[in-house]
Amino acid sequence: MPFGCITIGEKKDYNNPSDVTDKYDLGQIVKSEEFCEIFRAKDKTTMKMYTCKKFLKKDGRKVRKAAKNEILILKMVKHPNILQLVDVFETKKEYFLFLELATGREVFDWILDQGYYSERDTSNVVRQVLEAVAYLHSLHIVHRNLKLENLVYYNRLKHSKIVISDFHLAKLENGLIKDPCGTPEYLAPEVVGRQRYGRPVDCWATGVIMYILLSGNPPFYDETDDDDYENHDKNLFRKILAGDYEFDSPYWDDISDSAKSLVARLMEVDQDQRLTAQEAINHEWISGGAASDKNIKENVCAQIEKNFARAKWKKAVRVTTIMKRLRAPEQSDSRATSPAAGAPADPAAPQAATEPSAPSSGATPEGAPAGATELPAGVEISQPAPEASAGVSASDAEPQQQSPALQEAEPTPRCNGEASTAHHAPAGAGDEQG
Repeated sequence: MPFGCITIGEKKDYNNPSDVTDKYDLGQIVKSEEFCEIFRAKDKTTMKMYTCKKFLKKDGRKVRKAAKNEILILKMVKHPNILQLVDVFETKKEYFLFLELATGREVFDWILDQGYYSERDTSNVVRQVLEAVAYLHSLHIVHRNLKLENLVYYNRLKHSKIVISDFHLAKLENGLIKDPCGTPEYLAPEVVGRQRYGRPVDCWATGVIMYILLSGNPPFYDETDDDDYENHDKNLFRKILAGDYEFDSPYWDDISDSAKSLVARLMEVDQDQRLTAQEAINHEWISGGAASDKNIKENVCAQIEKNFARAKWKKAVRVTTIMKRLRAPEQSDSRATSPAAGAPADPAAPQAATEPSAPSSGATPEGAPAGATELPAGVEISQPAPEASAGVSASDAEPQQQSPALQEAEPTPRCNGEASTAHHAPAGAGDEQG
């Protein structure tokens, strides 16, 4: 049986590759990610289409761990707003995960294509996300990588539901979690500050999603030159730690006080004071009819294209820079403490010995904990672009060079609802839709 091969404590009973191909027709690769390849697959008996994620064991321990983790989590969950796991096969060389196929558009695409877009539309999206998050949290599961890129419409019908994808970073909350991971712009202060954290990080990320959906702007950004990624991230993390964001004019002038209130309660710096997912569902803006019907599409659309289309073309350099920065502290620590590569830090050792050194190009921001703007070596950073992507591991991935074509490309305006691929990744960028 497909699921039986991964039961803990039992002897491995691998599937043959023919077990997969006897049941499914695998199409061509749709996307290549950091951890896996994505295929479209057709059940030969029912003719139903699915998404297949293939993880190659030879690609390393992190890939094998990501596959096992995603299988473990997805086997536990069943919710209408979460892409469901349908089948699993493990051969000696691969893991095959078959999931429901979401054929709808990403949320960004949906907004850009609407003729009318209001707070009430946003409230409907956020409510579905919160219901899925509340369900996960009831099972003590932390998603840890909630972002707009991982939200997609299940199909192309007018009232399609939203589904959450990409669970390879999700984790069971057996006590508080310490290892940081996620996408920089969505990280909660306790993750940036390298404190122990848990389910509240998903509520913070939902607040960031809501902020973007209502204004088209990210809540935390930096005016540093586009090419100065190191200082950009330092300033970004400093602002996250301080909760330094605003409901700035003119983008928030037409947004209701009720919406601003919910954003502020979800993006509360103190995780103990932050709203839970269930409390947020009960907020008047979600369930009490307080969301405005006023059309905000024009302003939101313009800001989405300005902020996120440009970021899309820049992402290859940005991710490369982050990975280089993460490697530097790792090498520095290994010279200072001389453990084996990748060995876990001694929990009894002084804190200074286990924290990464500050980069030579700048000091720790004033008021921030030592090293708080630098995530520890080995942290997984997901690509911060408006399309779903797998996390990037500093220790496994190789830097990618950005082509001149990407640097010269200009996003195509799309506020009139015309089709455009301006904010989509170039071919081979490796982004994922679960």
